[in-house]
Amino acid sequence: MANNAGAEKKGFGLPFWIMLIFYLVIIVFPFIWILITSFKQTGEIYGNNPFSIIPDNPTMQHYADVILEKGIMRAIGNSLIVSGVTTIYIVIVATFAAYAISRFDFRGKNLLLGIVLAVSMFPQMIVIGPIYNLFIDLGWTNSYWITLPYSSITLPMAVWILVTHFNQIPLALEESARIDGASAFQTLYKIVFPLAAPGVFTVAIITFITAWNEFVLAITINSNSEYHTVPVAISFLRTQFEILWGQVAAATILVTIPTLVIVLLFQRQIVNGLTQGGVKE
Repeated sequence: MANNAGAEKKGFGLPFWIMLIFYLVIIVFPFIWILITSFKQTGEIYGNNPFSIIPDNPTMQHYADVILEKGIMRAIGNSLIVSGVTTIYIVIVATFAAYAISRFDFRGKNLLLGIVLAVSMFPQMIVIGPIYNLFIDLGWTNSYWITLPYSSITLPMAVWILVTHFNQIPLALEESARIDGASAFQTLYKIVFPLAAPGVFTVAIITFITAWNEFVLAITINSNSEYHTVPVAISFLRTQFEILWGQVAAATILVTIPTLVIVLLFQRQIVNGLTQGGVKE
């Protein structure tokens, strides 16, 4: 017992901390390098000393170019609209769907969950053709209707996370609410939904980030630059013969700020939402 207590007090050994620091350097280094590159002049990026950590002549020109000439702020606005709308309706639809799957007993429930999981595994290239043809027929290309097909990549994950959270909530609470005269919707809204808030919050954050980073559907359906989201806008920072790496780095820093702020502010809620739904009581 004494040996075990001594081992617990020691904590992690030196090899663990070395591996942890090495892992963090690998993860963080690309972001740091992009930040450094965004302040380098084009000649430094391609010059004799492209791997210098400190720019010889720091410049904000790349930021000015992407903001004033390349329309990156319009792309950020489009991404905020698309990601925000997608998050709202996915949370609503996933909440009702997951609650029905969790609470109602019906034949084929496990099969339905399996189908939901299978849909999330479909490669985007399989579904993008039919979606594009449908949007052409409806006249919905180059519009914010792109939020609808985003459900194919966000809704299955949202349903799965919320089902696990609803399963953790005791049925006795809902039965008590019904005895007190609450309707099914009141029970969901006033009893179940607040208790499942960590899961709902996690779904909202993950859905927002997924929609923010989506590229294939956005570039296929919305070819007009007026509706480009940030991944698509960044992909067009090039000329006929070269990629404008300075502008790409500056734009990457700008568009990473919103999602970075969200993750840093709500990281505890995200972790709680994911772990609470994975514990079986």
